[in-house]
Amino acid sequence: MAGVHLRVDNRLIHGQVTVAWTGGLGVRRLVVCNDEVAGDDLQRMLLPQAARGLPTEVLTVAEVVERVWGEDVMLIAKHPADAFRLVEGGVRPKVVNVGNVAPRAGSSYTMVTRSIAVTTEDAVGYRRIAAAGIPVVAQQMPRDKAADFTALLDRKGL
Repeated sequence: MAGVHLRVDNRLIHGQVTVAWTGGLGVRRLVVCNDEVAGDDLQRMLLPQAARGLPTEVLTVAEVVERVWGEDVMLIAKHPADAFRLVEGGVRPKVVNVGNVAPRAGSSYTMVTRSIAVTTEDAVGYRRIAAAGIPVVAQQMPRDKAADFTALLDRKGL
């Protein structure tokens, strides 16, 4: 499964990503894509250590958009808006996997699954990605069946 994979996961780098997903997809590099995290020296130092030896970068969304990704890479967006900006900027992942999105303080959201909170604006963004021909799925672990995310949004009236 060569190519670029994009996961939305506010936990960023953790065991599911470093063991299950990288192995299941044959990923050889992780890239955290979030402006605030990229601007935090402590997180820029600690996140690669959490990757268990896998080459890891922490970049702003603009830095990710500027690069050409020709290798087996997993981009990890902290927030849905990061994923939307990546795709709008020209990044073309094989799939957008919505893994974990915790509710953000002060936002009005709907729990689409036990681990995915979606605002009305998020729903519009996910639908734009799907309309661009990029599959959007909810899948916690590689062994889990991927669920069509737009169908999940439909069921919740989003």
